[in-house]
Amino acid sequence: MRAASGRPLRVLVVGAGVSGISVARRLLRDGHDVAVFDQRTDTRAGGGAVTIWSNGETVLRQLGVDMGGAGQLLSSVRVRTSTGRRVATVDVSALAHRLGAPVRMVPRQVLLERLMDGFPGEAIRRNARATRVITMPDGVAVGFDDGGVVEGDLLIGADGLHSVIRDVVGAPPAEATGWCSWQGLVSVPEIVERDIAYIVIGERGNTGVWPAGGDRVQWWFDLPWAHDFVRPERPIEVIRSTFCGWSDVVDLVLDRLTDADLARSPYPHFRHPVPGALNAGHVTLLGDAAHTMPPTLAQGTNQALLDTMVLGAALNEVRADSGRTALSRALRGYEKTRRRQVGAVSRMASLQVSHAESVLRPAALLPDRVHTWALTHFVRMTSHPGIAAQVGRDLAAASPVGA
Repeated sequence: MRAASGRPLRVLVVGAGVSGISVARRLLRDGHDVAVFDQRTDTRAGGGAVTIWSNGETVLRQLGVDMGGAGQLLSSVRVRTSTGRRVATVDVSALAHRLGAPVRMVPRQVLLERLMDGFPGEAIRRNARATRVITMPDGVAVGFDDGGVVEGDLLIGADGLHSVIRDVVGAPPAEATGWCSWQGLVSVPEIVERDIAYIVIGERGNTGVWPAGGDRVQWWFDLPWAHDFVRPERPIEVIRSTFCGWSDVVDLVLDRLTDADLARSPYPHFRHPVPGALNAGHVTLLGDAAHTMPPTLAQGTNQALLDTMVLGAALNEVRADSGRTALSRALRGYEKTRRRQVGAVSRMASLQVSHAESVLRPAALLPDRVHTWALTHFVRMTSHPGIAAQVGRDLAAASPVGA
C-alpha cells in the first residue's frame, strides 16, 4: 500500500492475543511504530478452535497470513433437533464460492502461530499489566503495575472480555446472557466426514461438533448458567445425562470425554453493549474488548479481524504530524463504521438458540438454498465489502509486478 508521508504513528497495543497481533501486524505493515503489551508471561493462545468465515479469511489474506493447510476447510453445516429431525443443511462451499474465500475451523493456537510468522518478537513486551491511561496534550500514555509508563500517539485496547482499557475509557461492562459453554478439542478418529460440521438444538440446550483438522473436533455443549452457578464434582455426568442420544456424532464425542477435558469449562456467555463514540481522545478498542458476544454465530474472531481492516483503513493517511484532530477523527470514524455491523452480529448472536422442536419446525420447511442464501447475505452485509474491496485494490497496486 502507498505509504503516507510524515512521521509514523507510535502505536501502543494492549493485548497479545489474536486481536492484538492482527492489528499490530497491519499497522506495522503500514509503516507505523508498534509496541504490544500483555500481562501474561506466556502469550500462547488457550481454548479450543475458532471458525474463520470468509470475511475473516479475507482479512487474513490482506495481512499476508498464510493459512494454507491450517485446520479443516468446511463444506457444510448440518443442523438437527435433539430428536433427530432435520432443520437445515447450509452449503458452506457455495457460501465460500460466492464470497471468494473458504470457511475453515482452526485451533486458536495454530491461528496465532500463523499470525506470529514473520512478526518481530521484540515488539511484544510480556508480563506488563496495564493499570491506567494518561491523556497528554500531544498523545497518550499507559501506566503499568510495575510503575513504568510508556508514551505513544495512539492506544488500542485489545485486551479481551475483561479489558482494563475498556474500563478506563468508561465503556459499559459486559452483561451475562444466562448461558455457558462447556467446550474444547478432542480426537475422534471414528468420525469419517471430516468437512461437515454439526449443530444439534434441543429444548434444554444445544451442542456442536465441528472438525478442526486431522482427527480433532471442536465440541461444545451449551447449558443455562447463573452467577450463583455451582460447578458439579462430575461435570461429565451432567453433560452425558443431558446430551446423550442426541446424535451418533455427539455420542462419539461423549464417549471420548472425561472430567479432565472439562477442567477449564464452563465459559459463561457475555455480551458487551456496543459503545457509541468513545470520546476517548487517542484511545480506541478492538475485538472482544470492544464487543464481546456469545459464540452462537462463531463470529468473535472474524469481527476482531474486521476491526483490524477498518481501523487500518481509517489510519491509512494519518501520521503523527497530521495533528490531534485528524487522528481523533479517524478513530471516531472507525468506531462509527463498525458500530452498525457489530451491533447486528451481536444481536443475532444473542438470540435464544435452545428451542422446543415445535419452534424449529417452520425453519425446517425452508429449502436449504434459502438457509444458505440468508447466511451468505448476512456475512457479506456485515463485512464492509466496500472497504475490503478498496484494501484489496490498494494491496494489488502496491505489489510489484510478478510478485
